[in-house]
Amino acid sequence: MQGRRIDPAPITPNTTVAELVDESFIAYNGARLREACQLFTRKMLEPEVTVGMSLTGALTPAGLGISALIPLIKAGFVDWIISTGANLYHDTHFGIGLSMHQGSSQISDIVLRAEEVVRIYDIFFDYSVLLDTDSFFRQIISAPEFQKTMSTAEFHYLAGRYVHERERKLGLKEKSLLAVAYEYAVPIYTSSPGDSSIGMNVAAKALQGNKLALDPSLDVNETAAIVLAAKRNASAERDKSKGKNRTEKQPGRSACFILGGGSPKNFLLQLRSEMIWRLK
Repeated sequence: MQGRRIDPAPITPNTTVAELVDESFIAYNGARLREACQLFTRKMLEPEVTVGMSLTGALTPAGLGISALIPLIKAGFVDWIISTGANLYHDTHFGIGLSMHQGSSQISDIVLRAEEVVRIYDIFFDYSVLLDTDSFFRQIISAPEFQKTMSTAEFHYLAGRYVHERERKLGLKEKSLLAVAYEYAVPIYTSSPGDSSIGMNVAAKALQGNKLALDPSLDVNETAAIVLAAKRNASAERDKSKGKNRTEKQPGRSACFILGGGSPKNFLLQLRSEMIWRLK
């Protein structure tokens, strides 16, 4: 019975988001959301914390890349990302000017197929959106800079540059996570690059002599280096308690912001657990 007494202040038009979360999200799933928000703001956003984010599930098709993930990158709250290839593929639709629409999960798939409409539950888009996105990726990976073995982060950086340029020519701004990650130099990895339409297009072009190859060992070593650098990072602080100018080193920390589960989550967590074990 030592917990705070439940007696919240009424919500008013002047209530801020922080006040709403801290004071009104008292129990049940609301309380879990409050705990997550406080963990993120009070721990993960402290100095010397490197934040890795994993993305799984159909997040970008629902516009969450535009509404939530891009603002986090711009605010400096995300340092590196591991995503499914599907999220990056569908993210590209927005960056190259293709449209996706709200729909109904109750509409018959037979009707949608007859109308050449593809759906992700209650998100609808024309079948040509897939064809045009496939064509975009096949065209860019034919460029000279892609004709080598590389990590998925380097691939996404190069691809993001093309998406960013397409946005500029179309008069779009910050519609693609890939493009914004390129602009802000946030590396994006895909733990299972063959498990998406992007990977399928890379494989198809390889049959035609394209030299692009995505090396998962490079991904493992690069992401391990990110986590290791986060652990070794240090800041100097003045020892005021003893009135001296002596400095003490404070070890850096690595944080995980997990959206969904699956392969990206496992890839993110195995790096941290393995690195912690080795550092010990």
